[in-house]
Amino acid sequence: MAGAQSDHPDHRPGDAGYRAFISYSHRDEATARKLHRWLEGYRIPRRLVGRETAFGPIGQRLTPIFRDRLELPAASDLNAEVQQALDASGALLVLCSPASRASRWVDAEIRLFRRLHPDRPIIAALLEGEPAESFPAALLEPGADGTVAEPVAADFRKGQDGPKLARLKIVAGLTGLALDQLIQREAQRQLRRVIAVTLLSFLLVLLMGLMLTFVLHARREADRQRHEAEGLIEFMLTDLRDKLKGVGRLDILQTVNERALAYYGDQSDLDVLPVESLERRARILHAMGEDDHRRGDYQGAIAKFREAHRVTRTLLASAPDDPRRIYTHAQSEFWIGYVDFILHHYPDALDRFVAYRDLAERLTRIAPDDPASWRELAYAQGNICSVAIRWEGPPRDLDACQASLDTMERMARADPDDPGVLADLANRHAWVADALRVQGREQEALAHRERQSTIIQGLMRQDPRNMSYVQDMMLAEYSTSRILYALGREADAAKLRAGARQTIERLIEGDPENNDWHNWKAKIERPLGYQGE
Repeated sequence: MAGAQSDHPDHRPGDAGYRAFISYSHRDEATARKLHRWLEGYRIPRRLVGRETAFGPIGQRLTPIFRDRLELPAASDLNAEVQQALDASGALLVLCSPASRASRWVDAEIRLFRRLHPDRPIIAALLEGEPAESFPAALLEPGADGTVAEPVAADFRKGQDGPKLARLKIVAGLTGLALDQLIQREAQRQLRRVIAVTLLSFLLVLLMGLMLTFVLHARREADRQRHEAEGLIEFMLTDLRDKLKGVGRLDILQTVNERALAYYGDQSDLDVLPVESLERRARILHAMGEDDHRRGDYQGAIAKFREAHRVTRTLLASAPDDPRRIYTHAQSEFWIGYVDFILHHYPDALDRFVAYRDLAERLTRIAPDDPASWRELAYAQGNICSVAIRWEGPPRDLDACQASLDTMERMARADPDDPGVLADLANRHAWVADALRVQGREQEALAHRERQSTIIQGLMRQDPRNMSYVQDMMLAEYSTSRILYALGREADAAKLRAGARQTIERLIEGDPENNDWHNWKAKIERPLGYQGE
């Protein structure tokens, strides 16, 4: 075989005869065959070919990949053939399911590969079930040093990584390339394909316009391509964006935002677009506007939010009692109001937030048993509260702060283990604390800030890498330090402020383009006795 023996200390997986050995239960053969075909057909993005990683220089393809019990020639000694294939493989890819956990062959292949190549990677692809019921026992056994090396895992399950991201995780594990590099290059490659297909479709329709049958076929094809293009853009700017937001890496989506905006900028006539495209367009515009806002580009953000408002208003006018359309238009009202709020245009912000609340109340009347309706109402009440705290012009509606907390506590009682609800509940305690401070009730405000911190600390223990929770904790420390200073506890206040300062430095280091974090750094660095915002 072409691969070197495992006892050579300078061996790298790139030197092996096979890039990887796929081990799986026969019950998962259809999935294994599909994944094997995808991996061998996958082309490494051109700009990454030739890069040097721990696995050697990156080639154009991942071939060859050995699929157990398919590529073996007829032989009397099957175990010898398996050992030969494992010995020549640079990595082991285990398809994990309850069936593979029960398979003695899968377990034996893991043990053999680990004995032959203790330094080569083992990648676990979770197909179904929980890890405890799907990971083969040999996968989790401790090594020679007594420690358990947790395998690199790609989670194909619905609601987790999903097939697209899971496959890219496997590519990253086989090549040594960074996952975010593969995601970014794949997004760019898919967008180039979408643009090319769209242009080609347009030219075909133009040239063959006299042929009615062909025109109808081309139109159906264009609809399919638009659906795929919009679906890809929505995936990158919603699902993938949420995952990257949790680790503070929205910067890699800036190019995608620009391409998506150009794509939608050419679609000015909303009447010709199907409802599904209009709804997706609004969601994507909201996501892009939020990213602009986080970078401090308020003009870019408001332009996208107003365009989204135009779309959602059109949708709601055609179906005024549709809960989904009420919800989507409520988001447009919120985002325009939020930019006004950030720019201190409080009268305009209040008008938008009141419109948002009215839509949320319509949702609770139409769908009173849907928790999402009440959650929107809590958000809307909280937004009115935030204006009341900041704007001294009209009579302050500070009751909205307590109303928002009451509504969110109702949500928390219904679903006490939902991290999103708990994060929102912590935020409502913060608003009530600020409202109490406006009334000079510092000691009561401190109790709410302490409750906020307790909730966030619990969330951080569950998900310590979530940058949103880290940011919330930083804000809680900063705000609590101001209360402690007002109560005369200057030493405690200084200690909390120092912790907040260290946290914001770490956040900015991870995502230097986040304008919100730079603004908070400026606030945190002010003297403790500073009275402004």
